Amino acid sequence: MKVLVINAGSSSIKYQLLDVHSAQVLAKGGAERIGLDGSLIKHQQRNLEPVKIPFRMPDHRTAIREILDVLTSVEHGVIASMDEIDAVGHRVVHGGEKFSSSAIITAEVKQAIRACFRMAPLHNPPNMTGIEACEEAVPGVPQVAVFDTAFHQTMPGRAYIYALPYELYEKHGIRRYGFHGTSHRYVAGRCAELMGRPIEEMKIVTCHLGNGSSIAAVDGGKSIDTSMGMTPLAGVSMGTRCGDIDPALVTMIMDREGLDLRGIDDLMNKKSGVAGVSGISSDFRDLDDAQKAGNPRAKLALDMFKYQVRKYIAAYAAAMGGVDAVVFTAGIGENNPDVRWGSCEGLAFMGIALDPEKNLVRGRETDISADGATVRVWSIPTNEELAIAAETERLVAEMRRAKEAGK
Repeated sequence: MKVLVINAGSSSIKYQLLDVHSAQVLAKGGAERIGLDGSLIKHQQRNLEPVKIPFRMPDHRTAIREILDVLTSVEHGVIASMDEIDAVGHRVVHGGEKFSSSAIITAEVKQAIRACFRMAPLHNPPNMTGIEACEEAVPGVPQVAVFDTAFHQTMPGRAYIYALPYELYEKHGIRRYGFHGTSHRYVAGRCAELMGRPIEEMKIVTCHLGNGSSIAAVDGGKSIDTSMGMTPLAGVSMGTRCGDIDPALVTMIMDREGLDLRGIDDLMNKKSGVAGVSGISSDFRDLDDAQKAGNPRAKLALDMFKYQVRKYIAAYAAAMGGVDAVVFTAGIGENNPDVRWGSCEGLAFMGIALDPEKNLVRGRETDISADGATVRVWSIPTNEELAIAAETERLVAEMRRAKEAGK
């Protein structure tokens, strides 16, 4: 089965075309600067160098059409026609409490996604635009929504309810939802496979560390807690997001800095995190260079990040009553040995210790634990697109079997 995976953002669309049965990526890329001057598609066929193809893309619908044209083109195509696309899988960031698993997209599912716009205003609207654009471009092809929040719907009430008037949860759905669920599920499952153990018998802390970062406690294959909250702002400090802070600071900063609601939201989401502390960059590679050059604020920002990750690892081990493995994934988790080392430093009392040579790995599945460590620490590259494609294939196959049985 060939599945097109779409991840639509506010001004970009990432895509992959995968053959699910062979787990091969036939092509991947992204449409960038949608609605802006200089829009283009970065496209890469399997085993070939990536190319940049300029296109005028005033909106997402045009971008979807251009992506499909590239996939079927003589010069860059990997399929003869759109008839070869068996299904489309969409990453949808927020599914609220409505979805504890992925779903075949119907009118009712789209209505539920729209109902979550207010909880993910930067993500769900472009996700919906991508869905509607694909409906127009490949009518009749089954589409599936894979929700970032779904994996965390197994959290117990003690983990997701905030200590606010309970009526706010009942009226407005104010609670912890968590994000990066597709990534957390994938790497936890992959860790169990690599260790040759049933995931149902394992306690795993998964650390998705990138420009946006979250940590999850995965007990028996189910998420029981996670660091992000109702929005992706909570948890550890990130590239430009502040993470957990004293909530009283919000009104205090608004008052002292003369900020309105939009201003304080912009400050916490786009001007804080390691970029705000360092005053240099949200890119950890820039901070590494600055730290080596002796910049104290770059060092502080990195030390804060590693310290916060380390606290979550220990806290989630306590929440699960033990831990068998810790997994680092995503851009920073997979490629930054210093962050991994600092995030595990001081946890030897829990049986966590890294081998300094093994820890130098970047972007490969590797057990980076020291010999004799009772808790195994892994670097495992995430593959959200493959996970979305597999979910899409599963649901479409179930739908087709149900239709056949109903005949």
